[in-house]
Amino acid sequence: MATEVPIRTPYITLGDLLKLVRAVPTGGRAKQVIQAGQVRVNGEVETRRGRKLVPGDRVTWEGHGEWVVTAAPEARGDG
Repeated sequence: MATEVPIRTPYITLGDLLKLVRAVPTGGRAKQVIQAGQVRVNGEVETRRGRKLVPGDRVTWEGHGEWVVTAAPEARGDG
């Protein structure tokens, strides 16, 4: 089951998401795993750490985790 990652902005970059969920300790490490083709976005291999993720996007790193971007309640106007 994917872990929800709420964001308050319209998007988050792939590298920033991996740092936010503590899947990687640094942006440099995020760059390494992404450019090595180890991370998928919506089922497709993604090699750009600057890929903009929006609510509904699903990120998978085999053996490390699966996350789905969601809009934070404040961003949706629910809070």
